[in-house]
Amino acid sequence: MRFVTFEEAGEARFGAVTGGEIADFTGLAGAPVSLFDMLQGGEAALEAARNLAEKAPRRPLEGAKLLPVLPRPGKIICLGLNYAEHAAEGGREKPDYPNFFMRAATTLVGHGAPVVRPRVSEQLDFEAELAAVIGRRVPRHVAKADALSYVAGYACFNDVSVRDYQRRTPQWTIGKNFDGTGPFGPAFVTADELPTGAAGLKVESRLNGKVMQSANTRDMIFPVDETIMLLAQCLTLEPGDVLVMGTPAGVGFARTPPVWMKAGDTIEIEIEGVGLLSNPVADEA
Repeated sequence: MRFVTFEEAGEARFGAVTGGEIADFTGLAGAPVSLFDMLQGGEAALEAARNLAEKAPRRPLEGAKLLPVLPRPGKIICLGLNYAEHAAEGGREKPDYPNFFMRAATTLVGHGAPVVRPRVSEQLDFEAELAAVIGRRVPRHVAKADALSYVAGYACFNDVSVRDYQRRTPQWTIGKNFDGTGPFGPAFVTADELPTGAAGLKVESRLNGKVMQSANTRDMIFPVDETIMLLAQCLTLEPGDVLVMGTPAGVGFARTPPVWMKAGDTIEIEIEGVGLLSNPVADEA
């Protein structure tokens, strides 16, 4: 099943995608009020949403103002260098342990919203990524074999990076946390709609229609189950946490000459079976 978070009359709403329309759960008795609310409610809340989707008022999906699928995740944990060819194009060795870093919810934008090129930099780069959304509290030291049972679903993510700021410090945090640089959507797709662990899916980015990155989620060095296992050795993952699973080769900084996104561009991220995330690029006001 697919779900979207959207805005109508200045209000964030939540609904299921069905037949090219949005089944709007707003005000419907017993329906979850947001994706975060549904995740907190577990299987019972998901089942309620499934049952109520046919009864909910419909809104056109086309033209809807979509918000990030989870506007305020609990934690956004990202992986760097999780595809060997991407590590190599940046002059790095294949990592023995994931390069984890964090993103803030204030960076997030929805499908169709502008990616913002900041005033202080021209080095705005794209990164096509799969996002895994946690649906149940993960126990510490969970076994790899059990890890995927805690994933509720998946979405597309564009881990837009301001490269010169990313390289100003040994930590990547500042270059990954500019406002308006985290497209997330368009829809949340439940895990049962996809192959186990979202493995074997084509991942592609296109800048103004030109293919820049093309790979497959099976190429990830640390797949979703192993990533959850490793994180659970250190911290608690909770419903509504998001894991952004790294990008393949072909990013702008590694090209000769480098390719930076600029105002007027359109960047698309497409993941097989998950969706197409498209955003224009605009300069900071």
